[in-house]
Amino acid sequence: MRYDLQQERVISVREYAIRRLRGERFPTQTLWPLRGVSFDVRAGESFGIVGRNGAGKSTLLKVIAGIVPPTRGRVRVHGHLSPLLELGAGFDHELTGRENIQLYGTLLGLRRKHLRDRVAAIADFAELTPFIDVPLKNYSSGMVARLAFAIATDSDPDILIVDEVLSVGDAPFQRKCEERLARFRARGVTVLLVTHDLHLLTETCSRAVLLEAGASCIVGAAEEIAARYAERTGG
Repeated sequence: MRYDLQQERVISVREYAIRRLRGERFPTQTLWPLRGVSFDVRAGESFGIVGRNGAGKSTLLKVIAGIVPPTRGRVRVHGHLSPLLELGAGFDHELTGRENIQLYGTLLGLRRKHLRDRVAAIADFAELTPFIDVPLKNYSSGMVARLAFAIATDSDPDILIVDEVLSVGDAPFQRKCEERLARFRARGVTVLLVTHDLHLLTETCSRAVLLEAGASCIVGAAEEIAARYAERTGG
């Protein structure tokens, strides 16, 4: 995955058009957050992705989820995929919790009838039943995150992508999140998990990949990858 980052700010469309007509070039910097990364995940497997901040983990998940296309290479996905990335990014804070269940769930590919039927269950899991008809602008950040997680996991995917979202809410709610993830695994759902929690990695995943500067450093058993990552970070 390559990004061409513009190094010079262009203030207006007019300035941009004039400079293009003059044949002027805009200086850019090429960044490869992912390069030469390749691995397979087996059906029903829980697979971890670890690495330092900036190693390319979130970019990798966005490529797998189809949010951004890879510059080179390809991703093969077999089955319905549900990504838990940037929870609540599609929310409208002027709308109520109930209305955002419809909005956010639709963005995630869930059917509107399913969402209407599941409002009570989603609100109950998020512990927001008394506030479900209150606008999101009156919610705390924790309430918003709980609602987003409850919506995103109220489905029956073949593949679940989880990006550091198990830290949502307080300790009891985090346990609920982990229990829901465990139920997905028990049903044979394939799980891709990005985490810095090495205990969660070894408890949840059978194999993992260690990313380093956007490159696949090593793929192996979760315990081996956790040890390698701890060595590199001094953990």
